[in-house]
Amino acid sequence: MGRIICAGLGPGDPDLMSVKSDRAIRAAGHIAYFRKAGRAGQARRIVEGMIAPGAVEYPMEYPVTTEIPFDSPEYNRLLAAFYDDWAARLATLAETEEIVVLCEGDPFFYGSFMHLYIRLKDRVRIDVIPGITGMTGCWNVTGQPITWGDDVLSVLMGTLPEAELIAHARGSDALVIMKTGRNLPKVKRALAAAGRLGEAWLVERGTMPGQRIERLAQVEDHDCPYFAIVLVHGEGRRPVAAEAAE
Repeated sequence: MGRIICAGLGPGDPDLMSVKSDRAIRAAGHIAYFRKAGRAGQARRIVEGMIAPGAVEYPMEYPVTTEIPFDSPEYNRLLAAFYDDWAARLATLAETEEIVVLCEGDPFFYGSFMHLYIRLKDRVRIDVIPGITGMTGCWNVTGQPITWGDDVLSVLMGTLPEAELIAHARGSDALVIMKTGRNLPKVKRALAAAGRLGEAWLVERGTMPGQRIERLAQVEDHDCPYFAIVLVHGEGRRPVAAEAAE
């Protein structure tokens, strides 16, 4: 019997990859990774120079990314069929081989690998190697802590309805907003309505070549690639016990 190893790659800088993932990738004879059709793929770029000569690569090309709304029935149908197909192909290969699947960040933190994992976990042996999340890399490159003391950190998706983004922004001390891209105008409106826009940062390609850090209020609505995260740093809350004592 073979197995599937999912290697968390961390936030983008190869030096921030775990030793365990590094070893698994360099020893792999079969490597699979997600990518957009016609692109090299971010995961593949991170491991450039690490893959052994002769290793077989399996680019798993998404049938759709942003071409149609993510919440449409057709989008869900296409993605479900894509994951079903690749789960079947990897399960067959894992009957006799060991395959390393690459995953940016941490595989169990909004990673695409989760969709394969739920289809494969009862069929083949799977080992998952954790990775530093992309958001961790992004808030570190800003040079300031994301949370202090009793701060509450909320991780939001830019795809949420605007009213929900506003409510969370008002109720949390520190914010991480992922899946920005074309949702950036909505994210900016929500943060402005919550009185947080002036505190917000946009980090593009954190820890990677081409890294950019900008005050969100100064970023044009159209100027937000997929690999970007919005951050609002916490400022530290006084412990509840101390407030009660007063």
